[in-house]
Amino acid sequence: MNQILVTELEIFKKRKNYKRFFKIQLVFSLVCVFVIISLFISYIKSLQSKQEISNQLIDNYGVYRLYSNNDNTNYSDNINTNIYNNNTLFGIIEIPKINIYYPIFSETTEELLKISPCKFYGSSLDENGNICIAGHNYNNSLFFSNINLLNNNDEIFIYDNNGKKYVYYVFKIYEVNASDLSPIFEYNNNSKELTLITCNNLNSNRIIVKASQ
Repeated sequence: MNQILVTELEIFKKRKNYKRFFKIQLVFSLVCVFVIISLFISYIKSLQSKQEISNQLIDNYGVYRLYSNNDNTNYSDNINTNIYNNNTLFGIIEIPKINIYYPIFSETTEELLKISPCKFYGSSLDENGNICIAGHNYNNSLFFSNINLLNNNDEIFIYDNNGKKYVYYVFKIYEVNASDLSPIFEYNNNSKELTLITCNNLNSNRIIVKASQ
């Protein structure tokens, strides 16, 4: 009889401990889910904020050019950010097929890349050579996330700061490893070429889109 009571007591204790463990595990799981959801929401809000700033630049592009070219007016106050201090715009990139329409910063920094595509190599659009533009890949429809969907002969438009339109046609799409700089320096010296670069987040390579006039 005593053995039966002891056995039942042990079973009761095990069940009680199991329930306690289950409750702790449930609370821990709920906390983890809450943290993950909070981080995801914060990430989405951050992307939306950067997209809104880029849209503001486009909406006020003409005024921005006027002030940045003619005087030292701090236009950044008008768009509620100081990230543009001493930074100018190279122009605008438009790719109708993948619904891209963004301002292009004339220099490349990590902070500027979070806002919009940046030119990091090349000089004037009127000169022969290679203009290289980098943009982030957020694995969505923003910035250069979808340039891998382009095909040969798709059009890419670049507008300079005077509103002149330059039309480029895609002729090559490929990938290189992160340390390969050949896409920057391999081009026809007698032609005007455009190189778009973004990351492939699946394998850490660089996605390269080559286009020419």
